[in-house]
Amino acid sequence: MQNLPKNHRRNPYTQIINLSSLNNRTAMLQFFLNKVKRCVLVPVFLIASPCLFAQRTLTLEEAIATALKNNYDIQVSKNDSAVAALDYSYRNAVFIPRLNGNLGTTWNNNAQKQTLADGSKRESTGIKSHNIAAGLALNWTLFDGLKMFATRDKAEEFIRLGELNIKNQVVNTVANVISNYYNVVRQKQQLKAIEEQMSINNERVKLAQYKLDIGTGAKPDLLQSKVDLNAQKAAQLNQQTLIAQLKEQLNQAMNVANDISYEVADTIILDTQLSLGDIQNGMEKTNPLLLIAGKNIDIARFTLKERKAERYPVVSFNSAYNFSRTDNKTVINPFSPLFNQAKGFNYGLTATIPILNNFNARRLIKQAQLDIQFRELVYQNQRSVINLSVLNAFKDYEAQKQALKLEEENILLAKENVSIIFETYRLGAATYIQLREAQNSLELAYNRLIAARYNTKLAETELLRLKGDLVR
Repeated sequence: MQNLPKNHRRNPYTQIINLSSLNNRTAMLQFFLNKVKRCVLVPVFLIASPCLFAQRTLTLEEAIATALKNNYDIQVSKNDSAVAALDYSYRNAVFIPRLNGNLGTTWNNNAQKQTLADGSKRESTGIKSHNIAAGLALNWTLFDGLKMFATRDKAEEFIRLGELNIKNQVVNTVANVISNYYNVVRQKQQLKAIEEQMSINNERVKLAQYKLDIGTGAKPDLLQSKVDLNAQKAAQLNQQTLIAQLKEQLNQAMNVANDISYEVADTIILDTQLSLGDIQNGMEKTNPLLLIAGKNIDIARFTLKERKAERYPVVSFNSAYNFSRTDNKTVINPFSPLFNQAKGFNYGLTATIPILNNFNARRLIKQAQLDIQFRELVYQNQRSVINLSVLNAFKDYEAQKQALKLEEENILLAKENVSIIFETYRLGAATYIQLREAQNSLELAYNRLIAARYNTKLAETELLRLKGDLVR
């Protein structure tokens, strides 16, 4: 592996492991490497038409940026956060007085019958009148046990909770894109290993045919060489199909059209300098899940303040302006007015003192206290689970690094072994079985090496996801 500058050790995308960098220096290297000419394409945005350029290399950074822009889960989280932001923008409305207006008009057509104190009686029908009433009523809460302050601060905590939910979704999306992207890279490296095996089998077919032609070979060796070559061709087709399927998964994670054509990088970038202390240090301030759990505790505490405030009196300032007019067309009582109008302004203070409400306030306070205890237990449980996940992920990370180092050494031995046996088989000093066994060992060595690289990357990504360092 490459030796990195000290200031780049913490960057998870600075250390590059290349499949071709592990080639040995033997003469048989020409049989293992396929020289593929690649045209250099002008980079274009992923949303550009695939007809303009045949293919381009999609970098991990572009894949992440596209996913952060288009991913549905992130958009849903943003929408939820927008609702909290809307409530937060009206947080000071709890201090504003309420002003209501009312207006009404009524037409009456009555029949009246009256008996007065002196014994006289009056009776009439079709008595019509018209009433108009209007008013403005103002109610301003001056004191409610500081509940409105708790409500305002609670709205602020909700918007912070929305931001943390977005960050958590972004971290998970980035981890998912990294996993999918490097899975495509992994299978691309696997395809390259298959093609290298095909080149060896192709040379075996040529050598077996040559030996058969000069009378020193056997036809079963030629037939078996062709069977092995065809098996490798079938594996190549299956691998190409698998790569296409994984690209569709990556497209889904990025939320782009499946008909976009692109290539991925040839290497898996690793950071082998992560330490357990760096991951655990300050994790409570960076892990999104722990931050969300802590924020839920803060919100529950503000809810408790609101419930406790309901025990205090509510003092309100009340004011109103009223207007009423009655227009009677006829009256049967000479002392009744034909026209009556009243208007005026009034104001005052109202104190609502809670005395007994079926112990509802006490019940709500106890519920809020229990909710705080529940949120604290959730936080402690979440912290325990994450600490255990970090320990397991770091153990896996260290194990995969060791396996990767071992497989990097092993691949050189396997290549050299195939090179030697192939040369001795060419000279007739080795059997066909020995050569095939060496090839199988090389194939398995490639599989383990590529898997070790990918698994190391997954372990590294999981550590950074738990730390919360995938997005800063």
